[in-house]
Amino acid sequence: MSLVRNATSADSHSTPTVWRRWALRALVPFAALFLLLAALWMAVRITPLQSVTGAGQTVEVGAASPGLGFSGPGEMDLFGQTISTQPHFPGPVRPRLRLTHITANAELEQLLGSGDHNSVGLLGRQLSEGWLRYALWEGAVSAGIVIVVLAAVTGVRRYSLRRTTAVLLSGAVTMTAVNLIGFGLLASGTPAALRQVHSLSDLVGRSSGSPVSPADGPTLGTIQAVVMGDSTAAGIGNRPVTDADPLDKACGRSADAFAEQLAEVNNWNVLNLACSGATVRTGLLDAQPAGPLSAPPQIAQLQRAPDARVVIVSIGADDLHWADLTRFCAASPDCDDRATDAYFQQQTAAFVLDYRELLTQLAALPNHPMVIVNQYYDPFGPDTSCLAAEDVDGSKATALQGRLDQLNNALKQGADAAGFTSVRPSFAGHALCSAEPFVQGPKDRAPLHPNAAGELAIALADQQALSKAGK
Repeated sequence: MSLVRNATSADSHSTPTVWRRWALRALVPFAALFLLLAALWMAVRITPLQSVTGAGQTVEVGAASPGLGFSGPGEMDLFGQTISTQPHFPGPVRPRLRLTHITANAELEQLLGSGDHNSVGLLGRQLSEGWLRYALWEGAVSAGIVIVVLAAVTGVRRYSLRRTTAVLLSGAVTMTAVNLIGFGLLASGTPAALRQVHSLSDLVGRSSGSPVSPADGPTLGTIQAVVMGDSTAAGIGNRPVTDADPLDKACGRSADAFAEQLAEVNNWNVLNLACSGATVRTGLLDAQPAGPLSAPPQIAQLQRAPDARVVIVSIGADDLHWADLTRFCAASPDCDDRATDAYFQQQTAAFVLDYRELLTQLAALPNHPMVIVNQYYDPFGPDTSCLAAEDVDGSKATALQGRLDQLNNALKQGADAAGFTSVRPSFAGHALCSAEPFVQGPKDRAPLHPNAAGELAIALADQQALSKAGK
C-alpha cells in the first residue's frame, strides 16, 4: 500500500511539471515571432537613413513603420512635416524619405535653360540605390538585435557553447529570412517605383511653378538689402512710412519696421516689400490683392535689386491662417481639439510645399545673397492675466505657442536645408502681459503684432546674424 501511495504521490507531483514544460514549449513559437517582429520594428527606427543626392536635392532614404495592407503611400519628411507620397508602393514596408538639402533643382534649372539634361532620372536611380543600401543595413541591425537578445537568454539558461551557437545562428538566419520576405519579396517593386521619380515634385504630387520673372521697372542698383514677408515684416499697426505711396498704405508698411531699423544701423538702402496678409503663394511667388491694388510678386520685385547682398524673409503665419486660429481658440472652450489640430496639420503640409519652392527660387538668385529666414516670437509668455477678457488662459496660450513652435521648426529646417540662416527673435520678459511688452495688445491696431520695440528686437536679432556672417 505504501508503494502505491508513493507512486501516486510522485505522479501527482510530476503532472504540473509536465504541463509547465508543454506550456513553455507552446510559448516558444509565439515568443520567437514576437522577438522577430520587435527586432524588425526597432531596426526600422534605429537604422541610419541612407543619404543620396540628385537633381539638386539631398534626400535621406529609409523605411517607414510597416503598415497594414498590400500597398500604400510612403512618407516624405519635409521640414519636419510628414506628407504622404504621391506614388504608392507595394507591400507593408514602404519608403520613408527626408529632404535635407536643396539647391536650384533640375526642374528650375531646365526652365532657366541651364539644366543638365543628363541628370534627368538621376534622383530616382539614387533613391533606388539608397533603398537597397538601407535594406542591407536594416537586415544587419535587426539580426544584431536578435543575436543580442538570444545571447542574453542563453546566458541566463546556461546553455552549452554548442547549443548557444546553434540558437544564435538560427535566430540570425530566421531574422534574415524575414527581412528577405519583407524587403525582397513584399517590397520587390519599390526600387522600380523609386526609379520613376525624377524630382521631389513627383514624390509630393505637386509641380514646381515656373521661375518668377523680374518685375517691370528700372534696376534698383542702390539697394543693399531686401525684406520680404507678411505683416510682421511690414510693421503693421505702427507709425506709417514717410511719404507713403498707395501700396505702402495698403500693405501697412511702417517707419518702425525692422527693415527701417536695419537701414539706419547699417547705413543701407533697404527695400521693404513686405505686405500684410502675404503668404508664400499669394504675395511672394504670385501677385497679392492689397485693397483696390495688386502688389506684384515680392520675389519679382526682389530681382530688380541684383546687387542686394542680404535678403530677409518673414513668412508663414498667414499661410497657416494664424489669426483665424487665434480667434477660434479664444472663442472655444478648448483649442487643442482633434479637429483644429487636423486643420492645422493640413495647412502646415501645404505651407511646406510652397516654402520649399520659395527656398529653391531664392537659392537660384544669380547674385547669391545672404538669406535670413526669421522665425516667429512668443507673443504670450508665462503670464496671460491681461487676456482674461479675451477668454485666453494659460492652457490656450500654450496650445497656440505649440503650433507656432511647429511653424518655427519648419522654417528652421527649411532654411538649414537651403544653406540659409534662421533667426528667432526673443521677446523674453517683454511678452504681451509684461510691464514693457514688445507686442501690441488686444485693443491696439494690430493685436499680437510687434510694436516699435518688438520690431527693434527683431532687427537686433537679424543684426547679430549679419555681424556673425561678417555682413
